Amino acid sequence: MSLDTMRDLLVAEMSDVLSAEKQLIAALPKMAKAATAPNLKKAFSSHLAETEKQVTRLDQAFTALEEKPKRKKCKGMEGLLEEGSEMAAEDGDDAVRDAGLIAAAQRVEHYEIAAYGGIVAFAELLGETKVAGLMKQTLAEEEAADRKLSSIAESGVNRDAMSAGDEDEDE
Repeated sequence: MSLDTMRDLLVAEMSDVLSAEKQLIAALPKMAKAATAPNLKKAFSSHLAETEKQVTRLDQAFTALEEKPKRKKCKGMEGLLEEGSEMAAEDGDDAVRDAGLIAAAQRVEHYEIAAYGGIVAFAELLGETKVAGLMKQTLAEEEAADRKLSSIAESGVNRDAMSAGDEDEDE
């Protein structure tokens, strides 16, 4: 694929994030299953439905551009999800693993925030207001998901993880 114009770059970035979102759709049920904190399980499950809507929004953006997504696998998301999968498979205390799952999920959210931020900037620069508007909705959802994960961590999961080793020391 040749990147000769900013429009080419916009389409390439949108194609990359579309691949990322599709990979995330496959990974979120596994993350929800691995989580033990009920609010974390719920957050992963609800983000699945949101991610499916984000894919629909990307499809709408491609239609608005009269473009087809390029067949491209997002290697960045692949790596982040592999790390999350490794965390989910770790033995040990449930709360500590949940804290690790939150950290892994937040790396995913930060990756998506960066991707959508760039896409919005490119779309605005090109005067593609419909695309920019659609992608701003998704960017706001990704930022909200990151804040929700922080809230879950700070409201109990991290504290529970901190006390995990205390029981071992008493024995």
